[in-house]
Amino acid sequence: MDDVRATSAWVASRSSHVLVDSSGIEKVVETIESIPKVDWDFEGIHYFDNGPLTVQYLFVLDALNFCFWPDKDLSYDHLASGLKAALQNDKSAFDADRLQKYTGPELRELLKWPRPLPLEDERVRLLHEVGFELERSFEGKAVNIVESCGKSAVKLVAVITRHFPGFQDHSLYKGHQIFLYKRAQIFAADLWGAFRGRGYGEFNDIGSITIMADYIVPAVLRQLGVLKYSSTLAGTIDANSEIGPGSEEEVELRACSIYAVEKMRELISMKSGKQVLSVELDLWLWSFGIQCPSLPHHRTLSIYY
Repeated sequence: MDDVRATSAWVASRSSHVLVDSSGIEKVVETIESIPKVDWDFEGIHYFDNGPLTVQYLFVLDALNFCFWPDKDLSYDHLASGLKAALQNDKSAFDADRLQKYTGPELRELLKWPRPLPLEDERVRLLHEVGFELERSFEGKAVNIVESCGKSAVKLVAVITRHFPGFQDHSLYKGHQIFLYKRAQIFAADLWGAFRGRGYGEFNDIGSITIMADYIVPAVLRQLGVLKYSSTLAGTIDANSEIGPGSEEEVELRACSIYAVEKMRELISMKSGKQVLSVELDLWLWSFGIQCPSLPHHRTLSIYY
């Protein structure tokens, strides 16, 4: 995660379209007495049985957790609850051999979704990739990935990004490689949240995880005055126009969000004298954002968030 922090800071120091406003961070932190503890499954939409099948569910969920906005009716809730219902109906639905065979229409049927999903072909491809590599390297079980990492979230992210190309979330920015790793990190964060830091969710280094840079968090940070956009970028976002994946604007939106929340975390920790986790800040910001669906967010067709 040092690469994520370091390269995000590098982008923030050279950003042309997004500014991290230090005074905005200070104003927000002044209003925070403590970070509200948001229950991971506060909407009751996730599968949980306290065992290996939950780990398998979360890995499949996070393999597919991207790009909902092109269908105005589709949300993360539909994905999480749809996969939960599918697993409750058939405990073998996410077996590695079956993941390798799903078609687009079968995935839709699994989720009870009435029309093609955004980036459906990519979602199917990633299911096949996950099933194939789980079978080849981990005896078909995501829990074996977790158990191989010795309670290290950092190692877990490294193993996932090494074995599963669909989780290799990095970009080139002004000639430098920038690491963001949203979906790999969110798998560690989901495990930690679901299992409440115990069992399969126990990580000795959970503090190493950064926020998961997506669409929602930058929009919330802008609303809070932590991020400032150039007039051109603000106009593009407010007009609901698309921003290309890997473009300077897109990389800056995500990297500056990571950098800004790291600065928020440091300031809150100094103020309170207690360690604050980026994963807690992320869940707090994200839950704030999904309760304000009218917040304008950037629109990028991407498999990474």
